[in-house]
Amino acid sequence: MWLAGFLLACAASWVQAADFKVTDTDGKTHTLSGYKGKWVLVNYWATWCPPCLEEIPDLIAMHGNKKNNIVVIGIALDYRTAKQVTDFAEGLLVNYPIVLGNPQVVNQIGPVQGLPTTYLFNPDGKMVAQQVGAITREAVESYIASKTPRTRK
Repeated sequence: MWLAGFLLACAASWVQAADFKVTDTDGKTHTLSGYKGKWVLVNYWATWCPPCLEEIPDLIAMHGNKKNNIVVIGIALDYRTAKQVTDFAEGLLVNYPIVLGNPQVVNQIGPVQGLPTTYLFNPDGKMVAQQVGAITREAVESYIASKTPRTRK
C-alpha cells in the first residue's frame, strides 16, 4: 500500500532548505513560503516514465480541487527541450505549474532516487513525507486527512 511506503521524515534527520524558489514554464516564480497555509506536493516526473503518466490525472484532480488545500508543482526531469515538456503537459491538460528541473532545483527540494518521486510539505512548510514511485489522489488525501485536526460541529 502506498501509505505504508510513504516515508516520514524527521526534521532532525533530514537535510532540506527552509524554502525553495523555482520558476515554472510560464515564467511564474513559486516559493514554498508563498504557499504557507497550504499542503504543497512536489512531483518529479518525466515524459517517458509510465508510472509518472499514470499519476498525472490524480495530480490534476488534487490541484484543481480548491477544497482540499493542496498545491501541486510538477518538476520535469530528463527532457530534451522545454517545448517537449510544455507540449506534453498541454496535451494532458495539466493544470498545475510545471518546472524544468535541473540540479539546482533538485538541490532545493530533495533528491530523486527514481521516477516518479514526490515530496509533501505541510501547511507550515515542513517536508513531512516522500514517496519514490507512483502516488494516488486517494492515498495523498487520506494521509493529509490523518494529519489534519478535525473540528467539531
